[in-house]
Amino acid sequence: MTFKELHLISNIQEALKEEGYENPTPIQEQAIPEVLAGQDLVACAQTGTGKTAAFAIPIINLIHKIVGSKSKVKRIRTLVVTPTRELAIQIAESFDTYGKYTNIKTLVIFGGVNQVPQVDQLKKGIDVLVATPGRLLDLYKQGFIDLNHMHHLVLDEADQMLDMGFINDVKKIIKLTPENRQTLLFSATMPVAIRELADTFLTRPKYVSVAPISSTAELVSQKVYMVDKSDKRKLLYHLIRNDGLKNLLVFTRTKHGADNVVKALKKQGVEAAAIHGDKSQSARQRVLEGFKNQEVSVLVATDIAARGIDIENLPYVINFDLPNIPETYVHRIGRTGRAGNAGLAISFCGKDEKTYWQDIEKLIRMKIKVVADHPFPWKDEVVNPDAKPDLRNKKKTDQKNSNSRKSDNSKKNKKRWY
Repeated sequence: MTFKELHLISNIQEALKEEGYENPTPIQEQAIPEVLAGQDLVACAQTGTGKTAAFAIPIINLIHKIVGSKSKVKRIRTLVVTPTRELAIQIAESFDTYGKYTNIKTLVIFGGVNQVPQVDQLKKGIDVLVATPGRLLDLYKQGFIDLNHMHHLVLDEADQMLDMGFINDVKKIIKLTPENRQTLLFSATMPVAIRELADTFLTRPKYVSVAPISSTAELVSQKVYMVDKSDKRKLLYHLIRNDGLKNLLVFTRTKHGADNVVKALKKQGVEAAAIHGDKSQSARQRVLEGFKNQEVSVLVATDIAARGIDIENLPYVINFDLPNIPETYVHRIGRTGRAGNAGLAISFCGKDEKTYWQDIEKLIRMKIKVVADHPFPWKDEVVNPDAKPDLRNKKKTDQKNSNSRKSDNSKKNKKRWY
């Protein structure tokens, strides 16, 4: 299938042509016709599958027919709710890109920054509002947001909003919207709470799904290093220096851990920066832009901060800390190996993370190559159980044990004589 076969307006076709888009991805091929037909939709799709375009393109197509090309009074026709600032910004950019030849105006709002510029834009009028839950409810309570003319509601990364504790805010937002809206719910996973949300607030939705959560990107090579926790920073620098790794996304479990990794790398002369919830919005944007422009060689991030970050041609992902939820591993490594490009996912497994790694391999249904030849293996542990034993050492050990037994027997015999 091609985008031409989806019968989109020429304004969108021209924008897609400029972006080099010819064929829709599987999620786009399934979702776009349903959205154009006015159906409520539940889509299970991971980041990197083209899901933003799967709802942005048909919504622009539908809104353009309402607002036309003339400058009418702008009212919010579409509301997109998403968990993080970074993802909200990227979604708004996608609407601007695909709708560049339409009269559609998009605004993104999020917390952590002054609300005045956002309020000024709302007063001027917009067609598409992309928002994080907290700032949206705040500005609504202040009377700056009118949702009475809304046609489409998109809940993006629904499972992440659940994980971050936004589910009650999401329910409040849904209740503020017109009952005759078209609702689209996108989620990487489908936990029970998300299914209940869909059953409660969507009307006879169509279900589409691509890239099951247990599958890992086909073009992503994976390997694991068994390394003591105290040696992880040394191993990271060893790989960066010896293997020449650049444009590298490193995942840590905590914000404090991310800062410590950055500090250690900078001491070694590596351009590194962290992105997590304690950073201001402007600081996070500067770091992200620096990484995209390759001014920063290593970006260290927590899972929540990294969710929604879409970086093209990302060659490497390193799991400095293994996630305790195996599905998170799939999300992490799915950030490389996109758009036909090869990628490499490297994991560091400490002794305290053995069960996490077992759960990951069980989920993805494959054994990952263990790299045993490195300077920082587990101490007093067999790193690679498949390695052949050293027979010379075995003979020495056997001889030593034999001599030890003879010595013991001799001592016992001597005791008997006394």
